[in-house]
Amino acid sequence: MKVEGISVSDMGKVVREDYYFDEPGKENTDYVVEAVAKRVEDTGIKDVVVASTSGETALRFAKALEGKAKVYCVTESPYRRELELGEWPCLKLELRKKLEDLGVVVIDNVPYPFHSSVLDGSRWNTVFPELIVKEVLYSFSQGIKVAVEVVLTAVSCGYLEPYKDVIGVGGTGEGADSAIIVRGTYPGLIFSKDEGKRLEIREIIAMPRRKKWWS
Repeated sequence: MKVEGISVSDMGKVVREDYYFDEPGKENTDYVVEAVAKRVEDTGIKDVVVASTSGETALRFAKALEGKAKVYCVTESPYRRELELGEWPCLKLELRKKLEDLGVVVIDNVPYPFHSSVLDGSRWNTVFPELIVKEVLYSFSQGIKVAVEVVLTAVSCGYLEPYKDVIGVGGTGEGADSAIIVRGTYPGLIFSKDEGKRLEIREIIAMPRRKKWWS
């Protein structure tokens, strides 16, 4: 199910079209592509950061946004091997070529921001800051956690200018089911003393209503 509205701006009030899905998952991808394309048109935002393991999801966004926005494809970290999620690298070579031909910036060989603690894989059952941030974002959706993470990655690796609004896209396992407008920043400045440098989720574009929690 998707719930829609209209886009109106009047005296500081903005009413936009948002998409909410009954279930998380890749079956929502086409709706998220549609929602992001509309939000790019409404806002004029020119940077869209997409989490894409194989490159297939990023390619769908690149085709829909060609000539309208710059697409960044953030693929899996080498740490994926330690998380028992499968072999790495995951980005398909033929899809990488198609992405680059469409002007997509491919970001790979980089760490996961929320697995950057030295205690992430430790022998102690320890709570650390990155874990708390990750679990809080899961309460919105797995995809929104990923959407935040890929924007942080793009900023921290120097591909995106910090402290400006961009669109982040993520999914639950495969595809896309979540998208946000977020003020990008560096992972170390999420809670900065400078309010102008903190992470801010400005708008939720798409999100599943039911969540999936990862153990």
